[in-house]
Amino acid sequence: MITYEQTMNTERHKLLQEAKDLAVIFKERSARIDADGEFPYENFEDLKQKGFLALTVPKEYGGNGINLYDFLKIQEQLAQGDGPTALSLGWQLGVILEVAESKNWKEEKFANVCDLIVKNQALINLAQTERATGSPSRGGIPTTTAIKKNNGWLINGAKAFTSMAVALDYSIVSVDVNQTGKKGFVLVDHQLDGVRIEETWDSVSMRGTKSDDLILDQVLVHEDALLVEEDIKKPSPKGWYLQIPAVYIGIAVSARDYAVKFASEYSPSTLPGPIKDVPEVRRKIGEMELELFNAREVLYSVARKWVEQPEQRGNMGSELAAVKHIATNSANRVVDLAMRIVGARSLSAQNPLQRYFRDVRAGLHNPPTDDAIVYSLAKAVLDE
Repeated sequence: MITYEQTMNTERHKLLQEAKDLAVIFKERSARIDADGEFPYENFEDLKQKGFLALTVPKEYGGNGINLYDFLKIQEQLAQGDGPTALSLGWQLGVILEVAESKNWKEEKFANVCDLIVKNQALINLAQTERATGSPSRGGIPTTTAIKKNNGWLINGAKAFTSMAVALDYSIVSVDVNQTGKKGFVLVDHQLDGVRIEETWDSVSMRGTKSDDLILDQVLVHEDALLVEEDIKKPSPKGWYLQIPAVYIGIAVSARDYAVKFASEYSPSTLPGPIKDVPEVRRKIGEMELELFNAREVLYSVARKWVEQPEQRGNMGSELAAVKHIATNSANRVVDLAMRIVGARSLSAQNPLQRYFRDVRAGLHNPPTDDAIVYSLAKAVLDE
């Protein structure tokens, strides 16, 4: 049987190999990035040199135009090097992929944003979450406002958990348009007066994402900066959010690899050979493989459906949510098993497993959370 991967053309194979090469470099820096709680500037310079900021930009606008399946493959690979770097990059790639698929922006506005990425290597992220309203996945109108002025839009508000905040060139900010209760998205240049970052990110998990607060104080943007207005009563499923489980699977793979290497090399004096020959260790390795197999099969089968059956995307909300639940929980179990194999030394500050343990936990708290997923699945069945 010919697998999907075996049908990859030369360009796609090249991109995946570049991601693997970058992951090797990122892994060498990951401990320092985590310890210092700094943004991975060097990693992003490498990503820019490889053109990775434009991976999901359509080819007609100068990008690679990769689809969801290939996007997730690259995200999983990059995360094996450094999870925070991969997750951060994924926010930019994902929002561009969403617009490329949905075409819900005016063409000239999308072309302008793509141009900023391709020609200027601009780093862009969505800024949606607010401390007052929580994750946008829970619904609610932003408290950040965009008020129409003769010469543009006046933006006021604050956004929490803005990944890459200290390094961003632009943010795509969710706003209440003219305080009408209608949600819109505005492109904000971080060089404008009134834009500042409050470095509030003190998480022990995914430290390198630098998900600080974005403060917008009387920020005047051009009239054309309003990218789109949307009806929040009819939210559409967002396939690109699968980058979240893809990243945490990648982190889990690194934990698995470390544990397998350790088990193959560690030979206590009480045994005739390495601990990989101990039945209980072999059982745990097998369990890790099962978890990764299940998570990957679910993730990539749903991603293939998204790519190959675009007419079904509007009905895939429950499937996307289920993937996130299954994959992130499996990733956590894999890291736990890896730590049980390695034992107490996995808790050493010098051991990467303690970092993987902290980082993979964040997947449980990325929206949608487990409780919201379970209730949405129940609702889908009951409504039928």
